[in-house]
Amino acid sequence: MVETDLLKTAEKILEFGPICDSCLGRQFAMLSTGLTNRERGRALRTVIRMSHDDRTLPEKGCWVCLGLFERDKLASWAEKVEDALHGIECRTFLIGTQVSGLLSENEEILWGECGIQYAEPLKSELNREIGKLVSERKGIEVEFTRPDVLIILDLARDRVNLSINARFIFGRYLKLIRGIPQTRWPCSRCRGKGCQACNFTGKLYKESVEELIGEVALPLFKGEDYRLHGAGREDIDARMLGRGRPFILEIKSPKAREVDLKVLEDGVDHTKVSLTGLRYTDGSRVEVLKSASPTKRYRAKIRVGDLDKIRLESGLNELSGAIIDQKTPQRVLHRRVDKTRRRKVIEAHLLGIEDGYAIIEILSEAGLYIKELVSGDKGRSSPSLSSIMEEDLSVEELDVIDVGDIEGIEI
Repeated sequence: MVETDLLKTAEKILEFGPICDSCLGRQFAMLSTGLTNRERGRALRTVIRMSHDDRTLPEKGCWVCLGLFERDKLASWAEKVEDALHGIECRTFLIGTQVSGLLSENEEILWGECGIQYAEPLKSELNREIGKLVSERKGIEVEFTRPDVLIILDLARDRVNLSINARFIFGRYLKLIRGIPQTRWPCSRCRGKGCQACNFTGKLYKESVEELIGEVALPLFKGEDYRLHGAGREDIDARMLGRGRPFILEIKSPKAREVDLKVLEDGVDHTKVSLTGLRYTDGSRVEVLKSASPTKRYRAKIRVGDLDKIRLESGLNELSGAIIDQKTPQRVLHRRVDKTRRRKVIEAHLLGIEDGYAIIEILSEAGLYIKELVSGDKGRSSPSLSSIMEEDLSVEELDVIDVGDIEGIEI
C-alpha cells in the first residue's frame, strides 16, 4: 500500500464514525512492526490532522470496540483475570477472547465498507494487551503451546472463564497384592450409578491401582479428577513386581502444580502399591506410553503333579523362541475383539519344582497372554506348553516381574 492509499483509507475510516486510536491503528497492523496499534492510530490521526487543519477529528468514543480499549477498561479486565486466578498455581498462561456478536459485526462492517486488507482482528489485540497487564501484575509468562492455564474473556457475559491444563506424572508402580484391577472398573449392570449387584458403589471392585494412587494425588494437587495411563496392564489376580509397570498419572484441573512428588510416593498404601521414579512429564508422552511395546518377563506357578523335571525343561526349551498364534482368550472375549495375534516367546525356563508345582519364567514380546500360553485355551493358543507336553496344564499364580523401558520416555 503506497502512502496516498494508506492515508485515503485512514480518512475513510475516520469519516465513517468516531474511532479510537487502537481500532484505527489495528486496521494497518500488518504494514509495520515495532509499534502498538494505539501508536499507529495516533500517528495516522496526527498526519491527517496536519494535512486537513480545518477538519474536526473526534477522538472520544469508538463505534468499533465500544470503548473496550480505553485504559481503565483494559485494567478492569486484567483485574477480573487476577481474581479468577486467585488460589491457582501457574507459571504460564494464554488469553483468548469470545467476542460479542455486536463487536464482530462492527468489525466486519468496517472491513467491508472501507476495504480494509491489512487488519489485525480485535480479539488478537485484546488478548495481547490484557496479557501484558496480567504478566506484569502476576509475574507469569505467556505460553502459546502448552500453557498451565487458558484464560477466556467472555465479553458478552462480562466474565472470565478458566481452563486449567492437566498435570502429568510419569513413574512406575508395583502392585504387591492380588485381586485389584489396574483402573477403576464400573459396574456393568448400572454403569457406575450404583445398584444392588455392586452394593451401590458403582464399581465391581472396591479399589484399584488407579484409585490407590489417584486418591492420594488429588488433594495434593487440588484437582478435579485423575486418570491412570499404563503401559499395558496385568491381570487382576497377578502381581506387578520387579521395577514396576510404567504409567502416567493425569491430574485434571489442578490448582496446585508444584507438588513434591516424594510426598505422593510416601503417601500411597505400601502394603498394596509402591511407586518409583516419579517425575513430571507432559501430555504428549501419554500416546508414546500407550503405543509402546516393551518386552515383559513373567513368573508363573503351574500345577504339574508328578511330571518329570527333565521332560518339563525340554518342553520349555521347545517353547523358547517359538512364534505363538493366539486368538483372543475366551475369558476376555466379552470385552475385547476376537482376533488372532502373533507373538514371540523370547525365552522360557524352569526355576524349580516342589510339591507338585513348577515355577517357570517367561520373557516375551508385549501382548502375549501367559495363562493361555500355558493352557492352550482349548486350542485358541498354539503352540502352548500344554500341547507341547501333551498334558493339561494351567497357571495357578502369575507375577509380572519386569516391563522393559519405554523408548522416548525412559533413558
